Amino acid sequence: MTLSNRFEVWAKGHEQRGQEKGFREGRQEGEALGVARGKAEGRQEGRQEGRQEGEQVLLQKLLTKRFGPLPGEVLEQLACASTEQIEAWADRVLDAASLDEVFRVH
Repeated sequence: MTLSNRFEVWAKGHEQRGQEKGFREGRQEGEALGVARGKAEGRQEGRQEGRQEGEQVLLQKLLTKRFGPLPGEVLEQLACASTEQIEAWADRVLDAASLDEVFRVH
């Protein structure tokens, strides 16, 4: 084997090892970034769900204080409500004369 051939074999091996190292490092960086993004999204979703649950609990307390024990169907509505629905009902709770007025559809 000539010196030129040996150099080509060495260069190809070195290039392949470099590509493998680059691939491993790139994959590790990508995985770390994916994990970090996943954690951030999870925290954000958790905060959002916590806020929504807090709003539901607060509205339930206000409704109970104003109108007395709540029927099961109202509790189910609260449990399934979106943030927008909770906010709309909360806006009406102080002025409404009845539960029906709080939950009326505009």
